[in-house]
Amino acid sequence: MPIKNQGFLNTFKNTNVVITGHTGFKGSWLASWLIELGANVTGIALDPPSNPSHFNEAHLGSLIKDIRIDIRDSDALERAILDAQPDYVFHLAAQSLVRKSYDNPIETWQTNVMGTLHVLEALRKLKKPVNAIIITSDKCYDNVEWVWGYKETDRLGGADPYSASKGAAELAIRSHIKSYFSNNISNIRIVSARAGNVIGGGDWADDRIIPDCVKAWSKNKVVELRNPNSTRPWQHVLEPLSGYLNLAVSLSKDNSLHGEAFNFGPPAQQNHSVKELVEKMSTYWDQVHWKDISQSADGPYESTLLKLNCDKALHYLNWHAVMGFSDTVRMTAEWYRDYYLKSTNTIDITRLQIKEYSEIAKGQGLLWAQ
Repeated sequence: MPIKNQGFLNTFKNTNVVITGHTGFKGSWLASWLIELGANVTGIALDPPSNPSHFNEAHLGSLIKDIRIDIRDSDALERAILDAQPDYVFHLAAQSLVRKSYDNPIETWQTNVMGTLHVLEALRKLKKPVNAIIITSDKCYDNVEWVWGYKETDRLGGADPYSASKGAAELAIRSHIKSYFSNNISNIRIVSARAGNVIGGGDWADDRIIPDCVKAWSKNKVVELRNPNSTRPWQHVLEPLSGYLNLAVSLSKDNSLHGEAFNFGPPAQQNHSVKELVEKMSTYWDQVHWKDISQSADGPYESTLLKLNCDKALHYLNWHAVMGFSDTVRMTAEWYRDYYLKSTNTIDITRLQIKEYSEIAKGQGLLWAQ
């Protein structure tokens, strides 16, 4: 059953929404939520990046218009967006893995920078009001590993190809807004959103800690931790998605947000190490076993400390993360537990967790959940 009492998120009912990257982890959860909100969803993406995948296991292809296009193909992307005539666009499609970016830097830059430009160019052709949320990454910041959170005005950049490409994408967004969408009477409103490491059920992508763990533990194997002391602002996938939805509705109602960038993440002090994450998972998963291989691991540079300052989202959107570390890990572990035990249909697990998350937000008095 559709979720009730979603406050101003009811704005999405019967609207046309385009999601790029809908077959990916975050994109499939966003599609699931928008379906529950009554939107007509068109997804544009490559095939799911893993097998299994949340998109396939939840049978989302039967619930939306599912279009398989590489966003580097500007002509095909433009046709798909124009055909959809969207009221809202959420651009999530990306090459999103740091280690893969070292192996395939050109593909990473083409996808993350040129792909974003192709979306922006398609938006220029639309003759109707559109609210576009362009999602980049917390890694768009020039990470000097200081202990306080990065603000939206901090310097962009990155040491690895992935991070640098995300910083460059932000510059491209800013340039296009000023060059082509700066007129106050423009039908197109655009903002960028930056969020970091998300966890949650249904992620089986390569080279991510939770997928690596559940794939190993489901076979009663030991997972190897390359960087057990690296810290991240772990948050459940529904946290930034609630921010994206909130931002889209707020943008449709307040033109002054056009051209702004927003961070979405947990409180800056809520960083936890990879080891702490795995230890907490063991509370909910009987077969948790791991081994520290940090002394022998040989790989490219990855940052070990990264935090976001989300005061801007709190001030302008009345948005903040609603789940602590324990609930974040609990919901993640419960999703996989139910999946592997086959105790609940995958789409039903997802719907129940969206409902639970919304109730938590409602209990904290957030406007969008009332």
